[in-house]
Amino acid sequence: MHYVSKRIPGILLCLLMAIAASFFGGLAPLVGASVFAIFIGMFVNLFYKPSDSVQIGVRFTSKFILQLAVILLGFGLNLSQVLAVGKSSLPIIFATITTSLVIAFLLQKTLKLDINTATLVGVGSSICGGSAIAATAPVIDADDHDIAQAISVIFLFNILAALIFPTLGDIINLSNDGFAIFAGTAVNDTSSVTATALAWDGIHGSNTLDGATVVKLTRTLAIIPITLFLSFYRLRQSQVSGLIKRQGPKIGKIFPMFIIYFILASLLTSFLTQIGISTSIFNPLKQLSKFLIVMAMAAIGLNTHLIKLIKTGKQAIVLGACCWIAITLMSLGMQHLFHLW
Repeated sequence: MHYVSKRIPGILLCLLMAIAASFFGGLAPLVGASVFAIFIGMFVNLFYKPSDSVQIGVRFTSKFILQLAVILLGFGLNLSQVLAVGKSSLPIIFATITTSLVIAFLLQKTLKLDINTATLVGVGSSICGGSAIAATAPVIDADDHDIAQAISVIFLFNILAALIFPTLGDIINLSNDGFAIFAGTAVNDTSSVTATALAWDGIHGSNTLDGATVVKLTRTLAIIPITLFLSFYRLRQSQVSGLIKRQGPKIGKIFPMFIIYFILASLLTSFLTQIGISTSIFNPLKQLSKFLIVMAMAAIGLNTHLIKLIKTGKQAIVLGACCWIAITLMSLGMQHLFHLW
């Protein structure tokens, strides 16, 4: 009982910040509650340093509650349905994800950027923004500063995409279907995909939102192979470095248990759909997942120094810009190649 009670003060602090962030996120959905949570946490950090007793709960929130949130994300992912509808966009999704990850890998040393930050920016840019960062961070043992920096970079280019892409689509005469694929593959975060598609629909009186959302959900599936690959890669690196004994690795070492549970949740959702049970029963879990991510981002912000983040963020912004531009060009180039607009 004492083991649990020690965490309560820190968890409650993160809960309060998450409630405030959710309120502001509702007022400004393009920014999103997760971004507000990080900045609220960093603002609080300027005036309040958590005591050791509070810090225990804050660390618990930023690590284990974040992993729980990722597991619950799986209940909103019907693998068979997403793949059935989104399979036409798979080549473009594969190309954009590969492009972003390769650029992040190649520029990490050139920009003298921490490997974890570069990985999170590359994954966040290519897959699904904050959710991908949330899933990847525990796998690569990223610290709170790395996570806050990556989330901030993704947020910046989400805003730019929502503002620029509808006009860009008009300039190059994208069709409605073409813009749905473009928004679904080239915008980082789900909320920003929604905002971008709605902006296009408001101009054209169309309905690209559904198509863009399906493409985005298909793209989200890449969380699974990417996190498993990174986990296996880090395990092999540790073995080569002699940091762990050369012996038969446990399943939890190769495949992080929270990712395995995420996959099982996705499979359960898919199975229930196949036998005629509506996945709407999982809507409360999906909403809880989003709120737990906001809580975790508040904890991460609380352990991040705002001034340091600003001073060290230039390289991450440059990397984010390179990934974002490359993904945009790749998405449009692949559509042109396959005559999709």
